[in-house]
Amino acid sequence: MNQVDYLRISLIDRCNFRCQYCMPEGEELNYILKQQLLTNEELLTLIKEVFIPVGFTRFRLTGGEPLLRPNVVEIVKQIASFPETKDLSMTTNGFVLAPMAQNLYDAGLRRINISLDSLDPVIFDQIISNRGRSRWQKVWDGIQAAYEAGFDPLKLNVVVIPDVNDREVLDLAALTIDKDWHVRFIEFMPIGNGHLFGDRGWISSEELRQRIHKRWGLTEGHVSGNGPADVFQIPGAKGTLGFISQMSECFCDRCNRMRLSADGWLRPCLLNEAGQIDLKTLLREGVSTLQLREQVRELLAIKPEINFKLRDSGTNVGNYTRTMSQIGG
Repeated sequence: MNQVDYLRISLIDRCNFRCQYCMPEGEELNYILKQQLLTNEELLTLIKEVFIPVGFTRFRLTGGEPLLRPNVVEIVKQIASFPETKDLSMTTNGFVLAPMAQNLYDAGLRRINISLDSLDPVIFDQIISNRGRSRWQKVWDGIQAAYEAGFDPLKLNVVVIPDVNDREVLDLAALTIDKDWHVRFIEFMPIGNGHLFGDRGWISSEELRQRIHKRWGLTEGHVSGNGPADVFQIPGAKGTLGFISQMSECFCDRCNRMRLSADGWLRPCLLNEAGQIDLKTLLREGVSTLQLREQVRELLAIKPEINFKLRDSGTNVGNYTRTMSQIGG
């Protein structure tokens, strides 16, 4: 069991996209009211006085779409300023990133993951359920702005959906050849939405690796980060290819993370709500940060049991009531 020192922090549950693998079309979501969100002060208090003292040193800001959170640059600056912060990163859809990239970098953000599920604007808009003016170009502009600002590594996340974007795997992999970009292929998890993409289900990372190997060959690679990706490289490429295989290769026993939702729920597992703690309510009721720290330590102690229970069950689908966008992915 890895040391659990990595916290994924959802800043907001709202998003300006409606990706069908995250928020299936036609499903109404009950968004968190503004007063239910952790305030900036509450969030920073929890990080500084609860999470850092129990051993968390690596933080990723997520959503929904984290760049929709007011004062997000200031939040980045504050977290980056804590001496104990070893790593601070963000996952974004990139749509509003271009004008913010340099400010985020200057505030102390150094690593960024940007979702890019297709190089074809039509398919891209299909995946994000966009029916208006194409949003692809703004995302591409955000990627370029992040690259120019100096984010390293710059990772591009691709959820591979059968018969939708899987034919683009080679084109997306080729992005790593001439630029120090890192493309990560993520197995599609058909949780209540598999019918949207036909009968094929999901495509294994091994199948994708074989496609790429047949075209260029593959060698082992390395890129900094805290995630579960198996990393490879096209020979001579500047960037790398990562494969996240949550459907075909359970990695629960390697999990080193917890998740904090935008409304203050701490959960030890993406796909299981067992043991989760409502830190926001406890904080607002006047429970001391010392007591909260002890509750988090207790949850850390049972996390291996939760991880191994999911692994041994032979399934990656646990018990949960929130969508991916509400959890923070």
